[in-house]
Amino acid sequence: MLDIKRIKENPQAVKDGLKAKEVDCDAVVDRILELDTKIRGLKTATETKTAEKNKLAKENGKLFGQKKGAEKRGEDTAAIDAVIEENKKKSIAIDASIADDAATLKDLSVEFRTAMLSLPNLPDADLLPGGKENNEPLRYVGKKPEFDFEPKHHVDLCTDLGLIDYERGVKLAGAGNWMYTGMGARLEWALLNYFIDTHTADGYDFILPPHMLEYQCGETAGQFPKFADEVYKIANPTDDRVHYMLPTAEAALASVYRDEILTEADLPKKFFAYTPCFRREAGSHRADERGMVRGHQFNKVEMFQFTKPEDSDAAFEELVTKAEKLVEGLGFHFRTVKLAAGDCSASMARTYDIEILIPSMDGYKEVSSVSNARDYQARRGNIRYRRADGKIDFVHTLNGSGLATSRIFPALVEQNQRADGSIVVPECLRKYLGGLEIIEKK
Repeated sequence: MLDIKRIKENPQAVKDGLKAKEVDCDAVVDRILELDTKIRGLKTATETKTAEKNKLAKENGKLFGQKKGAEKRGEDTAAIDAVIEENKKKSIAIDASIADDAATLKDLSVEFRTAMLSLPNLPDADLLPGGKENNEPLRYVGKKPEFDFEPKHHVDLCTDLGLIDYERGVKLAGAGNWMYTGMGARLEWALLNYFIDTHTADGYDFILPPHMLEYQCGETAGQFPKFADEVYKIANPTDDRVHYMLPTAEAALASVYRDEILTEADLPKKFFAYTPCFRREAGSHRADERGMVRGHQFNKVEMFQFTKPEDSDAAFEELVTKAEKLVEGLGFHFRTVKLAAGDCSASMARTYDIEILIPSMDGYKEVSSVSNARDYQARRGNIRYRRADGKIDFVHTLNGSGLATSRIFPALVEQNQRADGSIVVPECLRKYLGGLEIIEKK
């Protein structure tokens, strides 16, 4: 979530930043400021009332001592008793007032947190405002594939070569699903091994997280509450907690250190994780998206970093470079695109997409999004670190696909197809396939 101090110091800058993301949160920001004032006022009032109650208790303590002395001397204590009783009545009234304030404070605090969680992250100042029409291609890498024959669609190639069984995938799990078979399953696994070996060589720690997560993971990552309806929730008759199938490993990795305080020496933490990803992908798909470009389950290797704030820009460039090298290593033509503010996800301050050419779609499709959340996720998950001087600060979190196979696979078979319907295996994958260079129809 955003820093309340940042909102209070310059609410107009926050409103303008969110409008650059094409989100109008003016009323929410105003309400947050109003709630903050009320909450601080109630806390101050409660402290004042508690101090008054303690003062009365202290005064009654003295009066009880005076009464005891008067009783020993045989003096009348009626006046003292009257003051004690009056103080008791005041104390009871104060208790009731504090209880009322506490109830109001609880309601306001819940509303305040809900409003804060609803605000997207602010985009970095150098991003263009608006949506994807303002995305900026930064560079193009590799040569566009050219064919002296009529190229096939990846669905036809995968079917002819026995790599994917689309019909039985649908039979098993419904539309938007497929089943890898034979060499297709091996090729998919070769891609994952290539990603894993590359990240391991770069010093990243391999994580295999749970695939079923608690609600708090989605809230920390910034997916909930806004996008809670876009995941597959798990019904459990023996447990009231909300669980869901992870849509990306980011949802798990962002919560690894939730509610913990790291040390400066711990940072950076560099992870990568392999998981299947589960997404509802609600809505209609375009006609040119048949096959495995969109699906309800797909494989992905995700990169993630926890860094100090001053190191997050360098970490971002590192993740972008890593994603680009993975795609380049497969021999693909691709481009790297700097997203406009409105095309960045709600949780992210900046995002670069690596987009690969899929010939049958006559366009580019994102195969990796590298993003910097700054301290947005850390504030939601209370993830902090202690600097060498003892000061405690929030970490910065970054993530990037490294990579998703559901779009790499179609591009691989389409860009590497030959006139006879066979495909050339990228050199970096051959060691995982026993040296196989060409996949041909049996």
